[in-house]
Amino acid sequence: MDVRVTDGADGTAAADETRSLLAWLAEADELRGRVTPQEGPPVPGTLGPVLDGLVVALGSGGAVTGLTTALVAWIRSRHSNVTVRATRPDGASLEISTKLVGPMTAQELRTFVTDTSRILESGREADGGAL
Repeated sequence: MDVRVTDGADGTAAADETRSLLAWLAEADELRGRVTPQEGPPVPGTLGPVLDGLVVALGSGGAVTGLTTALVAWIRSRHSNVTVRATRPDGASLEISTKLVGPMTAQELRTFVTDTSRILESGREADGGAL
């Protein structure tokens, strides 16, 4: 299964944040070789295509948990409010934001990563949250 990951920002800020996320995910052992940049058509007046998302090839071996853990860690490392959307091939998606995971305790983060990983894998709804 491939998951498309996009940043909630627009324009140059989104491309910069997506490049930052790409570098972050490339460092995760579980995701090495599984992350591919996805470019959109050039914006009028620019010299080339725009990086507008990432495709992460997920399979067995903890890649889903690795992706969720890396996304949460990257979001928590940002100094501004960011939102990341993960979209499955069936069109179902979920958003993770600084406002959501920033104030969580370590135990809450572990539970969140576990629940979010299950949602990405199976599409089931978590307690109180829909995919």
